[in-house]
Amino acid sequence: MPSLNVLVVDDEPALRQILAAAVIKAGYSVEQANGVKQAATMLSRGDFDVALCDIKMPDGNGIELVRNCRAAGIETTFIMVTGFASIETAVEALQAGASDYITKPVRYEEVAHRLSQIDALRGLREENKALRKVVSDSSPKLYRFTSPGMLEVERLAGKVAPTDCTVLITGESGTGKGVVARLINDQSKRRTGPFLQVNCSAVPEHLLESEFFGHTKGAFTGADHARKGLFLQANGGTLFLDEIGELPLHMQTKLLHMVEDKEVRALGSEQVRHVDTRIIAATNADLVNLVKEGKFREDLYFRLSMFQIQIPPLNERQTDMPGLIRFLLHNLCPSGLGTMEIDPLAEEILLAHRWPGNVRELENVITRACILAEDNRISVADLPATIIQTNLPKTLAGAAIGSNGSLRDQMRKLELEILQRAIEGAGGDRKLAAQKLGIGLSSLYRKFDEFQPDALSSGDAAPVHPS
Repeated sequence: MPSLNVLVVDDEPALRQILAAAVIKAGYSVEQANGVKQAATMLSRGDFDVALCDIKMPDGNGIELVRNCRAAGIETTFIMVTGFASIETAVEALQAGASDYITKPVRYEEVAHRLSQIDALRGLREENKALRKVVSDSSPKLYRFTSPGMLEVERLAGKVAPTDCTVLITGESGTGKGVVARLINDQSKRRTGPFLQVNCSAVPEHLLESEFFGHTKGAFTGADHARKGLFLQANGGTLFLDEIGELPLHMQTKLLHMVEDKEVRALGSEQVRHVDTRIIAATNADLVNLVKEGKFREDLYFRLSMFQIQIPPLNERQTDMPGLIRFLLHNLCPSGLGTMEIDPLAEEILLAHRWPGNVRELENVITRACILAEDNRISVADLPATIIQTNLPKTLAGAAIGSNGSLRDQMRKLELEILQRAIEGAGGDRKLAAQKLGIGLSSLYRKFDEFQPDALSSGDAAPVHPS
């Protein structure tokens, strides 16, 4: 957490100095305002955590200042300072939105104690928010990577996770760079802190600086309230910058300053804030070539690529595919559809596909198949026609999809042919055929019951019922 930024508001210079000294002695940063009007202007920046505010001042009332700030959406915590303590004054201040009040003469110990309470409470709130997010985002890991490429990715992620080193994750679009960034964060000391993600290519260029560093109220047209930037929101945690290669050059310069100095300044503010935010970046672009072309800063590249992890494409991770398919079946199927299974031929087709869109393409195909599936079982007919036609097993080339009947009808006939060939190949032993197909004997019986009427109606020779 960053040090509290405190504003002291009082018309008496001597008291302002006393309060400011107490804040500094307590270990926090401080600025001063000589009255309500100046305080209102400074508070509108939105970067003060606490205001120590006198109630009665020549140019206005501190309680009215609190009301106006609350109405404007300013979240600064107010501690009122008064020499006229009464129950009525305290109640009015709290009703206006103040958190507490102290009486004059002010004691250093009391100011330090109140500020430390606010700092601790703020830390607990952020930690609770982060823990709730960790719990809500967590899900059991149903498989482990087995491909050499992904085992190396896991090893590297585990090595760099305990450090504060910046990490650059590279790989084709859809390979799971965000998953690896989360894996690094979840193994780090920052795992209970914020984990924020932004796609650099998805934010309009004119809003990038505000998105990253925040802005004060009135900093630009449409800034009707102050906003904390992503670097400050992710303080104590990790900010994942996806598609970093799309970042414009002027923002690359500002990002380099933040990475080097760990400081940010909101648009419209003179206040520099220290942040403790870890940066993980990702790209599917060749940053080395972008540097040569003058489209990416070389110094920023070296800062970000201090530790680099390359994720292999899905077509180089064949041993991961069966476990990945089942993991996605468990996690992607829309609620209400129940547990989903997949027929062996449908899985064989998925395993044979090259997946140019990588894991993201596989996710889309499985989600679609879950919706189309009947009886909670994905069959070949539930897969996209282009994937079926491209990846049908070579032994079934003669039974390729034609133009007669619906896709589902043709797939049922194809599955019937597969069952018949399996039984013939097993010498009539239906139990052995079921084992070779990777299905239960009861499933083989059920499929014959489903398919025989179709075969008879189409004039095909019906198989002998497996009784």
